[in-house]
Amino acid sequence: MPGIDMTLLEAISVPGARGATIVDWTCGFALDSAGEAWPAGIDATAGDTAELARIVRESAVFGAGHDGGDAPQVEDVIVTTGSAYHLIRFVADALEGGLFVHLWLDREAGNLALARRRLQALAEELAQPYTATEAP
Repeated sequence: MPGIDMTLLEAISVPGARGATIVDWTCGFALDSAGEAWPAGIDATAGDTAELARIVRESAVFGAGHDGGDAPQVEDVIVTTGSAYHLIRFVADALEGGLFVHLWLDREAGNLALARRRLQALAEELAQPYTATEAP
């Protein structure tokens, strides 16, 4: 399992990436961040994205229960602005499903499809449990 630092370094290596943060969306706390300084500051950005993630993740429209059955959980959220993409990728099972990776991607220099696939792989790696040889 890669650590938070390695996950952020790999996320920030995505072409066009400007910043990356791992956030606990249950409380809005940023565990760590890499890349450029977030325009609103890391604490405000983590809190705002956590609020968005919580609304989407807990929504009956997008999440489990929208069809009356066991619908799959929301995997990611993409917000598009005039100059950037913001990708929020939930990390399954990490801290009881309470983490996501937020990638701030330059709209001109980035490739949204590539970034989404890379974040999917990073989130899956981050969700892997420790093995006996990796335990501290």
